[in-house]
Amino acid sequence: MKKFIALTAVVSLFFSCGSNDRGELVGVKGKKWHPEKPYGMTLVPGGAFIMGKSDDDLANVQDAPTKTVTVRSFYMDETEITNSEYRQFVEWVKDSTIRVRLAILADEQGMKPGSGGNKGGSIGDFAFSDQDPAKMSAYDKYMYENYYSVGTDEDPYAGRRLNKKVKLHKDPQKYPDEYYVEVMDSLYLPASESYNGLRTFDVSKLKFRYTWMDIQAAAKDKSTTSSRSKRSKFIKTENQLIYPDTTVWIKDFAYSYNEPMHNDYFWHQAYGDYPVVGVSWKQAKAFCAWRTLNKNSYIKKKKGRDQVNSFRLPTEAEWEYAARGGLESATYPWGGPYAKNDRGCYLANFKPSRGDYAADGALYTVEAKSYEPNDFNLYNMSGNVAEWTDSSYDAAAYDYVSTMNPNVPDAKNQRKVVRGGSWKDVSYYLQVGTRNFEYADTARSYIGFRTVQDYMGAQATGNRPN
Repeated sequence: MKKFIALTAVVSLFFSCGSNDRGELVGVKGKKWHPEKPYGMTLVPGGAFIMGKSDDDLANVQDAPTKTVTVRSFYMDETEITNSEYRQFVEWVKDSTIRVRLAILADEQGMKPGSGGNKGGSIGDFAFSDQDPAKMSAYDKYMYENYYSVGTDEDPYAGRRLNKKVKLHKDPQKYPDEYYVEVMDSLYLPASESYNGLRTFDVSKLKFRYTWMDIQAAAKDKSTTSSRSKRSKFIKTENQLIYPDTTVWIKDFAYSYNEPMHNDYFWHQAYGDYPVVGVSWKQAKAFCAWRTLNKNSYIKKKKGRDQVNSFRLPTEAEWEYAARGGLESATYPWGGPYAKNDRGCYLANFKPSRGDYAADGALYTVEAKSYEPNDFNLYNMSGNVAEWTDSSYDAAAYDYVSTMNPNVPDAKNQRKVVRGGSWKDVSYYLQVGTRNFEYADTARSYIGFRTVQDYMGAQATGNRPN
């Protein structure tokens, strides 16, 4: 070990002598950074605002006293995540699930590309792309031999690389061999559970696995173990079912006919631009992890670029700051105190009067880019669907949270803050200061979400002096 350290010091010395810094402190030259506004997002410049109820607390909940807080700059989706956008996530997981099963069976059968011997190919075409270590680079071979090839106790194929260059066969008449048929049949519901001649994919097989690090817990840990073992303790693995619960349209409304929404709302293209619902807080978190992975996988192919910050759910304070759109102490994102404009038109999708859901022009949800956006160019921050935030709900939170980027990241508290009100709520829940909550594993026909991404740098500050 001492020889290794001494050798490292000598190498460092020679490297320093051969550089062009002339022995001066010039700093480390990294990649040139190019800020990039994420697609479909808008920049919310950070600043201070008065958080809490702007008007009298008519419901007497007393969980949102006014408090001046400051939040950093961030990007936020201009609209709620739509059915079409969430279906991209579902299709990605579906594609990966099929490929994993094909690759595992090919591995078990000892098959490789071209091993089928027929012109139509075989399941071997979908074998793991790292199956032949002789064709790997030195780094990939090392990783394969020491990590990927051994897997984990939970998943013996963890880390194996899928071959995504070969297109999947969707037409049953074009399945290349009996092994392919076997895999596909295992992923679809049996004929006894199908009706109207529809061959339905078993959505219980659609699981997204991802890892994240509990930095809050790691920072507070006082363990004296080594840094490597400490870090591993706080890396969490999630294996989340991701298909929306379409039955919420039935379960949320007893003695009501909403079967058409259950049957068509998520998958039919007629509702592609409408906000996704039936998604729990845990599923929304999984979507954020996938969106980050999806973007960084693309960037990895474009060498020379830094990876993007993680997409995530907004904190409660970020959501309220964004909803206000720079208007201080306003009741709604458009100001207020009324939910109509000067022409008598409603400014959001909600329940204006008792039982009259359609008075605002919509019976259920509306397209995500409907009504006028607020001054941060954000649509439907009030109404349409309520939105998950990353914060846990505590009625007394405003009394103890920090005045800088306040948040309650309590993993044990399963009550998660929901903001904005929805198409089935009265105007009280549309007010930007009104707080509400739902349990993390619960899905509703009136709750959706939008994502945010941290802004790099400090120049974009809303109330910074010119």
